[in-house]
Amino acid sequence: MKRAAVAVAAVVGLLFFTRDAHAFELGTPETKSPYRSAQNFALEIRVSPYYPQIDEEPGLQGQPFKTSFGASPRMFLGLELDWQFWRIPGVGTIGPGLGVGFVSMSRTARTVSGRESGDEYGLSIYPLYLAAVLRIDTLWRSFGFPLMPYGKAGVGVGLWEASDATGTARFGGVKGSGASTGTHAAVGVALPLDFFDRGASRTMDATTGINTTSIYLEYYWLSLNGFGGDSFRVGTSTWAAGMVFEF
Repeated sequence: MKRAAVAVAAVVGLLFFTRDAHAFELGTPETKSPYRSAQNFALEIRVSPYYPQIDEEPGLQGQPFKTSFGASPRMFLGLELDWQFWRIPGVGTIGPGLGVGFVSMSRTARTVSGRESGDEYGLSIYPLYLAAVLRIDTLWRSFGFPLMPYGKAGVGVGLWEASDATGTARFGGVKGSGASTGTHAAVGVALPLDFFDRGASRTMDATTGINTTSIYLEYYWLSLNGFGGDSFRVGTSTWAAGMVFEF
């Protein structure tokens, strides 16, 4: 019993010693500096599958988009910059966000007999939106719980252009390009990577001004239907993922 007690005491003492020596810390040791840079902006890098809602237009005969381009979504790439101009105490930040992106699709044209003609036709869409963005970061900043939910709501526009071998396509003398307006909304959650390495986060903050780096997942609705009117429906509803840098 005496030997067991001595062994337990030795293990406890070793744990306290190694704790003080930071032997069990993951990542870069956190500095004791109270420095933290100002946080005014958030920059998102975005990627998502994108399938435009062209075939959902009321009164449309058939599914012209699916017939022309197939049923597989294309890859959308985008950026969003938020101005976090007001911090709500105990909640998080709110401010305007501007998003821009690009998605394109193309197919080889076919002759009347069904053979490939060697020419291509395509559709390019440039979605833009302006939204109010609320980021709830009090769980992370006040309690250390590494989740930051957020929501967005605003308006959007999709610039689009149909193309063929000659450039911008024309249909019955009408130029195949335009703009479709509508609404934008999103909900998502971000996971701050600072949780895994606070020391590296402080170092990055001191050297670059980036005080939080996160990965995120969201679902968004880009309803570019002319606010319920007659418009070429180039919007979509889908998920997005990426990284966000707050600085």
